[in-house]
Amino acid sequence: MNRRSFVSTAAALGFSATHATAQAAGTRLPIRKGILLGMLPKSLSIADRFALAKESGFQSMECGTEDDLKIAQEIKAASEKTGMPIHSVMNRDHWQFPLSSPDPAVVAKSMKGMETSFQNAKLWGASTVLLVPAVVNAEVGYQQAWDRSVAQIKKLEPMARQMKIIIGVEEVWNKFLLSPIEMAHYVDQFKSPWVKAYFDVGNMVLYGYPQDWIRILGPRIVKVHFKDFTWKRDPQIKKQTADFVNLRDGDINWKEVHKALGEIGYKGDATVEVSGGDAAYLKDLSKRVDMILEGV
Repeated sequence: MNRRSFVSTAAALGFSATHATAQAAGTRLPIRKGILLGMLPKSLSIADRFALAKESGFQSMECGTEDDLKIAQEIKAASEKTGMPIHSVMNRDHWQFPLSSPDPAVVAKSMKGMETSFQNAKLWGASTVLLVPAVVNAEVGYQQAWDRSVAQIKKLEPMARQMKIIIGVEEVWNKFLLSPIEMAHYVDQFKSPWVKAYFDVGNMVLYGYPQDWIRILGPRIVKVHFKDFTWKRDPQIKKQTADFVNLRDGDINWKEVHKALGEIGYKGDATVEVSGGDAAYLKDLSKRVDMILEGV
């Protein structure tokens, strides 16, 4: 990042501090409760999964990439029957076939997966496709991951613009985009309203604080994932371990998350991304989301 782009990014980051109106603690945030289709019991039909999600108190759905048109149509029908909108498509191929790969065949597979995800989103009426932009590993360096993923996303942006579907870049455990300022700069460089940030509340807890990321990313955030995370110390092996846990059972300060989301005026969907379960579990999970949105 050169000095000019740093100054530009820093100015944009002042959004939440100078322009946002704080949300009072205890006030429910205007956010829809979303759930992943993959969290619902696979023993049920797709229609029954949607119905169960709605009965449990959820208001919207996020679905994974679907190649089979018949199944995709079934998902659409279930959404329409229950009146439960599909707000986002979780792209499937970005981990196994990352855009940052040095192999053109792998990148082509990844691009094809995004095209399918866009088609799903158009069919289902979803406004966003989630994308893990790159994977840094022993074979792919940080700068390579940056340059390669940016080049491919620039190729995807015209399709996103034409179809009016936002590419939501997510921060995950991919050793990439490790700070909120960096992620803000990554999104800003595209200079497009069709490339934004898909923010996961739990994915940066190892090295940061979600409320800090929310305030810095501000209006760049198009969608949010809710999950919780905890540090555990095992007295027998005298070692700290980390794990994802149920909402409000971990170390995330949800009051601060509530406050930060209110400050930036976020009004989109918040989709839970935790373990799935039966009806009783899902109803309890829905209540946990209510408590988070109410700032309890």
